[in-house]
Amino acid sequence: MDDRLALRPAQPQDFAFCQRLYFECMGWIIQALKLDVTRHSESFTRQWRLTEVRIITVAGEDVGWLQTALVDDAIFLGQFYLDGRFQRQGIGGRVMHVLIEEATHAQKAITLGVVKINPARRLYERLGFRVTHEDQHKVYMRREPGPKAQERPSQPGSDLPVPRQPGPR
Repeated sequence: MDDRLALRPAQPQDFAFCQRLYFECMGWIIQALKLDVTRHSESFTRQWRLTEVRIITVAGEDVGWLQTALVDDAIFLGQFYLDGRFQRQGIGGRVMHVLIEEATHAQKAITLGVVKINPARRLYERLGFRVTHEDQHKVYMRREPGPKAQERPSQPGSDLPVPRQPGPR
């Protein structure tokens, strides 16, 4: 199976793909939080910026998109969506590793906001993102630049080396 992952710059014709995916992925959240769909549609159109969007491809097929911007000392991950057919296959983690590598190379932190009920929050926590603050619907997180884009252990202190016990020689 060809599972090559790439992030390509968005083209103007990708707007419809991104908009469709946004509402497919966010539909249940908008409904659960009783948010205004019309307002979200207008907001999406204002916030989608071609120069900030990259399309996620696997084996040449468009499977998702992300939008990032440089804000102060960090890369802000404003949007990140995968088509439902490609979720829970490790693609989200692979994309985040690419973004973490880019941020580490640029010596920038990564910041993001995730809706409190979105299960993606667990992925961000595993990758070393820490909560900085929250509002009514979102938790805001930050990951400082690090030497490697690897998942961090979920238990505090478990990233310390384990002393080797002397064994029989």
